[in-house]
Amino acid sequence: MAPVKFDDLAKPANEVLNDDYHAAGYQLKAKQKTSLHGSVVTTTVDLFPAKESVQTPAKLTWKLPSVGIAGLTVDKLEVDKAGKFKLEAVGDKALHKVADLKLEAKSDLVDASKATLGFTYSGIAETQVKFETKPLSPADLTLELTRNVQNTVIGVKWAGVANLATPDVGLRVTSGNIALALLAKDQFKSFLAHGFFKASNELKLGVSYQHGGKASGNLSAGLAWTLKPGTLLKAKVQQDGSVTGTVKHDVTKGFTVLAGGKYTPSNGNFTYGLQLSVE
Repeated sequence: MAPVKFDDLAKPANEVLNDDYHAAGYQLKAKQKTSLHGSVVTTTVDLFPAKESVQTPAKLTWKLPSVGIAGLTVDKLEVDKAGKFKLEAVGDKALHKVADLKLEAKSDLVDASKATLGFTYSGIAETQVKFETKPLSPADLTLELTRNVQNTVIGVKWAGVANLATPDVGLRVTSGNIALALLAKDQFKSFLAHGFFKASNELKLGVSYQHGGKASGNLSAGLAWTLKPGTLLKAKVQQDGSVTGTVKHDVTKGFTVLAGGKYTPSNGNFTYGLQLSVE
């Protein structure tokens, strides 16, 4: 079992409950690989947004596997409809000559105080260390340690020097087709439990619950059901009684349709959406 990030301890359940849902608005995503050092450009267009005067605002995202420097890649260079930028760059062994070490830098290309530098190190067996800080505000750091112990992943995450005595802690236990995760966050004021069950190759179930904190009482239970190869049905119900469902269908290679809706009985609100993806 490979080491995981602290925030991925609940990944099995989150994939069922959060991924591939689109229940509001119309969206077009187009991904194209170019001849520029193998860079990939993703264009995401929100069609007919209700609160926008412009009818086709777009977000452009580039991934540059090579920028002419060995070992240096740009995982994300993004500009959204508001003109805001995101830059995420990674340096691997070919750049710094240290095995199992990945250097990471992030910036919005505007405010230097928000820029971060960090690293991920997995050179210790069954262990991963991840560190990130702001060069102009080094006390605003994040440090996490995760370790695999047989069928259990244990994790600790510190956020800021002021919170070193009260880190977030968590674990994920996997047994056969079952994965259970428990996280304690916000200085042990909120507790999150996640459960995942793979009933078959076609059917997966997930559930999550939070006790304490601003989202105390939040409950979500759902399923992911592969109706046939290339067609995935997902549905979930939440503590307010709302029901969300989506269908993801591969029309043909490189062309995917994601359609869904959400109904909230407490106020009678119903939303629906459609996303077309082309690669």
